[in-house]
Amino acid sequence: MANLKRSSIELVQNLEEVLEGGEVELKKYWTPPFIPWRVAREATELRAELEDLKDLTASKMELEMTDKLAEFVANRIYQGQFSVDDLYDRLHSPDAVATIYQQIQFVSDGQQSQSKNVSQAKKR
Repeated sequence: MANLKRSSIELVQNLEEVLEGGEVELKKYWTPPFIPWRVAREATELRAELEDLKDLTASKMELEMTDKLAEFVANRIYQGQFSVDDLYDRLHSPDAVATIYQQIQFVSDGQQSQSKNVSQAKKR
């Protein structure tokens, strides 16, 4: 079998319990084994758009870009394994922007974080 790179994202599994003070349970979602190069091109376009917004303050434009990034991660990269609403509701806020950006970067550049490389090696 081919040694294709994969990435993952973790979302809170038991949101209602956590909101009532319960212990967090995370569910890990893996990218599909194959992501077409076309998706990488789209990710690169999104990164370029994001770079153009870096100098702006919080605005409607930034919110729209956030929606675009969330939609891309949920529907193009993870192919509907979870919804955009799941990202907004179940992704831990302090890490959300970095996590979403890492997903886009993984697809556009093929870069995996060190922890994902170790985790992927264990899966083989």
